[in-house]
Amino acid sequence: VDEFSKIYIFHLRGNQRTQGETSRKEGGKIFGSGSRSPISINILVRNPNSPDNGKIFFHDIGDYLDRNQKLSIVENFKSIAGIFAKNKWRILKPDENNDWVNQGEKDFSKYIAVGNKKDKKASQIFVNYALGINTNRDFWVYNKSTIELRKNMTRMISTYNECVEKGFNKTQSIKDESLIKWSSSLESSLEKKIRAVDENQVVLNSLYRPYDKTNLFYDRMFIHRFGQWPKIFPQKSTQNLVILVCGIGAKSFSALLSNQPADLQVMFNGQAFPLKLFEENLIEGGLFDNLNSDDDYTEIDGISDDGLAHFQSTYLGKQFTKEDLFYYIYGILHSPEYKERFQNNLSKELPRIPAVPQFEDFMAFSEAGRKLGDLHVNYETVEPFNVDFKEGDFRLLMADKTPEQFYRVTKMKFGGKRGSEDKTTVIYNGNITMQNIPMEAYDYIVNGRPALEWVMERQVVKTDKKSGITNDANDYANETMNDPAYPLKLFQRVITVSLETMKIVNNLPALGI
Repeated sequence: VDEFSKIYIFHLRGNQRTQGETSRKEGGKIFGSGSRSPISINILVRNPNSPDNGKIFFHDIGDYLDRNQKLSIVENFKSIAGIFAKNKWRILKPDENNDWVNQGEKDFSKYIAVGNKKDKKASQIFVNYALGINTNRDFWVYNKSTIELRKNMTRMISTYNECVEKGFNKTQSIKDESLIKWSSSLESSLEKKIRAVDENQVVLNSLYRPYDKTNLFYDRMFIHRFGQWPKIFPQKSTQNLVILVCGIGAKSFSALLSNQPADLQVMFNGQAFPLKLFEENLIEGGLFDNLNSDDDYTEIDGISDDGLAHFQSTYLGKQFTKEDLFYYIYGILHSPEYKERFQNNLSKELPRIPAVPQFEDFMAFSEAGRKLGDLHVNYETVEPFNVDFKEGDFRLLMADKTPEQFYRVTKMKFGGKRGSEDKTTVIYNGNITMQNIPMEAYDYIVNGRPALEWVMERQVVKTDKKSGITNDANDYANETMNDPAYPLKLFQRVITVSLETMKIVNNLPALGI
């Protein structure tokens, strides 16, 4: 806008890096299978004699149009003048944030923020919150097998300590990525000649992606950015809940409840808001010297007194707890109305939470949040959805195979052909094909894709080329769950979770704001 007198933008949509209804609205891809990105025609005019400066003309072709319909519209308009003739140009006025399109709702700023670390004096609901765990060495510190995880980390710790003993600095250190994966934080420990202690290995269950549990080497030295997690899950036995939300820049907003430490990309650049926080009692030794002790921490509320008072001022005389408010927030964050109305705000800042006018609706959102939370945390115990199996009765097929062989999964795939997949059919492995999967199960989107597709992506066998480390979903099934059929049942259970989630979401009250 500083350089050009006029700017014409003809937005043809076609963004296929989206999911569900958003993807359908984007319509056909202008360049067919050769493009997944949205396409626009941009004409920029630099005329030093023009009285105009940075005047922006914008035309959005519209929702649900296929490729041929879009090209027909382009052909009919013919030119900039053709769009003027039909009065289809919209003049854009950038807002105070210099946004041309996707401008946020101004009312959003009136609501209380879930958290604000930039302005310590601002009112906020949560006392503290954490960026998701950022390891910088996922293949090393995460693994479906506790046995393989310990072997891998023993190898890395031995290599690291060898570098310490030889007095290496970061330029001299061993660079072989089959032995060690460096990061700036680990290089800093090397420069300080801090030894790693192999005997203090703490391995616990964690959430790596939506509906994907794995084992994590929970150690400050080998997790690149540990952040506030020692205050949220300080011990292996700690019972807590966190609301995970997408961070700034996410293409679509979603939230997920977890009762375990969570990776940075469970949600896109995710942030975690805890129900409880734990303050360390001063004892001899360091923070991780007594991970299995129950007496080293004092439990405090994750929701601030100011946060509770903010909502109490709306519902004078009504009784509710910080836990009720915690689940109210989780319910609000699942409201389709909330996510659609404030989608542009949520792509630029952390959520702000309105107080719905009626206390009955407050409690309805809170109860819905509890139900959703129970589904999303305890998904491994819900009833598996009764899909049809192409093979019928498994007993004859299993006659000459062990359960470990019969249920072994390497990569699930949809039925049909590439480009015209049949999502009602999922080929689990060479022995098992699921059929008649309800399409509405794919409507439950979390972190940009259906929860079911997260299961398909993560229940695999994958080897990292640089480290040579293999991560095998069957190891988690056999070692941790003691059930070779766990990946199959997980898919069926997440069908149930998806269907039940959408029932609750579709019956949430209107915001009324």
